[in-house]
Amino acid sequence: MIVVIGSINMDLVMRVSRMPRPGETLSGGQFQTIPGGKGANQAVACARLSRNGNVAMIACLGDDAFGTELRAALRRDGIDDTHVSTIVGMSSGVAAIAVDANGQNSIVLAAGANDALSPAHIDAASALIAQAQVVVLQLETPLATVRHAIQLAHSLNKIVVLNPAPAQALPLELLRQLTYLIPNEIEAAMLAKLPVASLDSDAEIDAVIAELRTCGCGNVLVTLGAKGVRAALSGGIRHFAAQPTTAIDTTAAGDTFIGGFVAALADGQTEAEAIDFGQRAAALSVTRVGAQTSIPYRRELLSASTSTRP
Repeated sequence: MIVVIGSINMDLVMRVSRMPRPGETLSGGQFQTIPGGKGANQAVACARLSRNGNVAMIACLGDDAFGTELRAALRRDGIDDTHVSTIVGMSSGVAAIAVDANGQNSIVLAAGANDALSPAHIDAASALIAQAQVVVLQLETPLATVRHAIQLAHSLNKIVVLNPAPAQALPLELLRQLTYLIPNEIEAAMLAKLPVASLDSDAEIDAVIAELRTCGCGNVLVTLGAKGVRAALSGGIRHFAAQPTTAIDTTAAGDTFIGGFVAALADGQTEAEAIDFGQRAAALSVTRVGAQTSIPYRRELLSASTSTRP
């Protein structure tokens, strides 16, 4: 079983020709409401991309129409929502997303009920976590809750995966309890307290990875978008080139990669095979619009590729 602890949002997505300048009103194009949130995206990706789809989520929703719709979306993908709590008097999380003509996005979050996820919710789901093979977390819920969940999962000898987004400072003891840290290059540099302005070379990225490993991170996968993944694993640092594709929307590409990687690990694949699988899933996701609407199913990847598959 894979347990995902994190955020659930309704994404309010608008297509724009370019990002607006400060103070500018810009006419947009198509508007959509699409289920999202980094936690829910990763849970959906795990469910769609794993062999058995055995995925559960620990999260909070508001008692509003978005909450009802977001819970229904989880259930459609077969995700166990027993520990997704409805918080009376709070709105569900929302994300306002602008996507430009090049497929790049800009996101503003209103956390809503995601801020209500507490250590008590984690304790209430301790039996579920005890059954998990992999526990996946992000930083769109309170850090105290993330720390509590990581400590519990680590004490139970689970594979613990953290996507440190949105980027923020993290205590060393938390980093030392992770099995896999999966940041993008900006998040990695911020965690390592190194300059983020120019991470253009493998040497610069490797310096960031080295600093993170000094802080106690054993396995670090730095996602680089179209440049691929720079992975520091037990056998050393290795670069995994991205799958060639033409992006129209990068929303949830990182979440899709993480879901594919985790699903493949849970299915018993090697780390290299899991990275490849996650990259193929992410490459397909950026050819589609939206967060969960872009996440592919396992059968799509298997039918689209003749390479070695998990």
